[in-house]
Amino acid sequence: MTIYIALLRGINVGGNNKIKMAELKAAFENLGLTRVQTYIQSGNILFESEEGAGALRLRIEQEIHAVFGISLTVVLRTAEELERMIQNCPFAAESLSAGQSIHVSALTEPLSQQQIDLLSNGISEIDEVHIHGHEIYVLYGQSILDSKLAKNLQKLGGVVTTRNWNTMNKLAALAKAMKA
Repeated sequence: MTIYIALLRGINVGGNNKIKMAELKAAFENLGLTRVQTYIQSGNILFESEEGAGALRLRIEQEIHAVFGISLTVVLRTAEELERMIQNCPFAAESLSAGQSIHVSALTEPLSQQQIDLLSNGISEIDEVHIHGHEIYVLYGQSILDSKLAKNLQKLGGVVTTRNWNTMNKLAALAKAMKA
């Protein structure tokens, strides 16, 4: 069995696309997924399955649409992929200054050159970005709310969902505990 982490894009944000985690957990269990657990309200679900990621992602998106009436993107990572995401982070969390934060955007597919150019137009002298395969690592120099880069990430649409560094590390710890 493979341990997966599903990152749902755009639920329970700003009062939109509201889904209760208990109901989301039940929907995943109805798909035959096992050891399902959720973490915080932003759509982070850990579970086990023997299915491959491609077909599984589509089934989850279809189930969410059928049960909740919400069309959204699900980004899947295995526990091993999540561990590599954390290891590949080019920024040191322990060296952050006041106001700085690290966020990781998980992609469903690599960025096109046009998308990379869009992100590049949003980089200020206080933000740093590193694109690595299916992930974008961002070090925000100040509030994410004031960042043009954060706004440009949103313009990428359904191919990306973003989590802060603390959430990514907590998900990795939960996945590791599932392996034990």
